[in-house]
Amino acid sequence: MVDRRLRSAEILAVGSELLTPFRTDTNSLFLTARLNELGIDVCGKAIVADDPAALQSALRGALDRADVVLTTGGLGPTDDDLTREAIAAVVGVASVEDGTVLAAIAARFASRGMRMPAINGRQAQIPSGATVLPNPRGTAPGLWMPVSDRVIVALPGPPRELEPMFDAEVVPRLQARGSRGVLRRRVLKIAGRGESHVDELAQPVYGPWRDADVPITTTILASSGQVELHLAAQGQDSVTLDRVLAAAVEDMQMALGPIVFSVDGLSLEEVVGQRLRERGLMLAAAESCTGGLLMGALTDVAGSSDWTAGGVVAYSNAVKEQSLGVPGDLIATNGAVSEPVALAMAEGVRLRLGADIGVGITGIAGPGGGTKLKPVGTVVFAVVGPGESRVVRTVRFPGDRAMVRRMAVHTALDLVRRALSDQT
Repeated sequence: MVDRRLRSAEILAVGSELLTPFRTDTNSLFLTARLNELGIDVCGKAIVADDPAALQSALRGALDRADVVLTTGGLGPTDDDLTREAIAAVVGVASVEDGTVLAAIAARFASRGMRMPAINGRQAQIPSGATVLPNPRGTAPGLWMPVSDRVIVALPGPPRELEPMFDAEVVPRLQARGSRGVLRRRVLKIAGRGESHVDELAQPVYGPWRDADVPITTTILASSGQVELHLAAQGQDSVTLDRVLAAAVEDMQMALGPIVFSVDGLSLEEVVGQRLRERGLMLAAAESCTGGLLMGALTDVAGSSDWTAGGVVAYSNAVKEQSLGVPGDLIATNGAVSEPVALAMAEGVRLRLGADIGVGITGIAGPGGGTKLKPVGTVVFAVVGPGESRVVRTVRFPGDRAMVRRMAVHTALDLVRRALSDQT
């Protein structure tokens, strides 16, 4: 029998903890990206509790719909790790102890001067007919289990184990049974416009792509403060796909202009850091309503000490006056949330921390504190330096306190980016 081509996939994230607010499934994002690169469409994802009946039902349903079913988690040694048993039950085979796997687990414990607990022997129980996928980073081996002309792939839950196992052991097997070539994707990241505004500008460009010799599909995704425009093309020749997508990205950049801040996967804070480093500039920030979130975003970037001087969280008016030198009468006359105060905060932090660029943020994140003239969501930004450059903006954001603060950070970063590019 000729192996069925593997064209579609479903992902089952196994673990009751993933159904609580305390754990999030991130493995499916990694797997979806990798599967798409192989030309395999992900047609479904689900989270399944540590329950034998629920897991077996989910496996059977996924096998009815998809060519390959990938499970993540449930391969550990404890009683609630049920993925191996569920696969054996669904396929209708017995599990047998694999001596090689058992020895590898024992050796892993011994290498750390520890005795293997007897419970870890469960991880050597392998459904008959499955191929073991080695796991050099943990005790849970993966499984490649053919089911008629389809396949179940069982992967460990920890990303540091799952990701290298998938790349080393699963990708070659999937490539051997693929038939749709490759899928290439490019992402344009956009700031300063909403989803509908971006689509209005982009649609005349991407409309004709659907009927091109190499069709390009587009997806617009919105999140707090930015929009992503995904371009994807599928075919057999990766060189042709890359060339077509590069031309499409160039056309889209021309249509959208300076609101595009990234076409190579960089985040906005990475783009800002890159431009600061290129120009040999240092940045400092004075934050009120964002409470240090801007500096947190900037310093999340590796190497940020090359271009980040520091910051001041000036939440109270007294700190604005004492630490930043904002005149008290300026606050009294204009209010703490005002363009003159934001400018004074930016200039004060720039001078006190010896930076080239100063950023000031002051606003009303809510839920209280708003007025008729300055409602909740009002945030004022200022960017000063180098030289005589000054940028001031007052923006009113929707949403709750967390959303206002997130969008304020993104807006501040974009104002710095534009100032560095002379696009303000």
